[in-house]
Amino acid sequence: MLHIAVVEDDREDSRQIQNYIYRYGRETEIEFQVHAFEDGSEILNSYQPRYDIILLDIELPQVNGMDAAAAIRRQDSEVVLMFITNMAQYAINGYEVGALDFVLKPVNFYTFSIRFARAVDRAKRRESGQVLLTLPDSVRRISTHQIYYVEVQNRMLHYHTDQGEMVVRGTMQAAEQELSRYHFVRCNYWYLVNLRHVTEIRRDTVLVAGQELEISRRNRNTFMTALTNYVGGTHG
Repeated sequence: MLHIAVVEDDREDSRQIQNYIYRYGRETEIEFQVHAFEDGSEILNSYQPRYDIILLDIELPQVNGMDAAAAIRRQDSEVVLMFITNMAQYAINGYEVGALDFVLKPVNFYTFSIRFARAVDRAKRRESGQVLLTLPDSVRRISTHQIYYVEVQNRMLHYHTDQGEMVVRGTMQAAEQELSRYHFVRCNYWYLVNLRHVTEIRRDTVLVAGQELEISRRNRNTFMTALTNYVGGTHG
């Protein structure tokens, strides 16, 4: 299930957008849960990163959509943002907050479904999974989002996570097979990187959770292509 927020002060427009989302869900067999807000201030009140996609009008009575999006982006780097508005002149500002797309009013279902499909695709590509790690004294279940990168040393896998380092016995090939669907890619023989946590590329190295890892010549093209596709939300 994908969680969607619609921020729109015109109730008729809001109902239309929600109907379009549920219609798209019926046609694609994707389940959505939609939450409606009438102003940017409402969604910002006690905001938690619980939404996969947020659709915002720009002209709102108190906190406009652009300001709300900027505030959301400071708290949530992953949520997909879309603007639905009649203010095309503000489109360029949307890229400053990492907005995926704009849909101009009046909205018809055909146009909406094409743009919304892109948002759904990006959101689904960033869904997390769960892995079980058999540690010496316990078994831990962690989300793939929590893993920064996996390192292999002497037939042991070192999972570098937001909970610290966890060491298990295993092979890099097995880890890669399990994690590749969640956008983990090798930057060299020893490291399997979660593209979600890449913050910078420096010539022949990649910065992941503050650690600088070498990108080997052999893996460079594959790694850079995967990173470009991940950031751009395209298949690859």
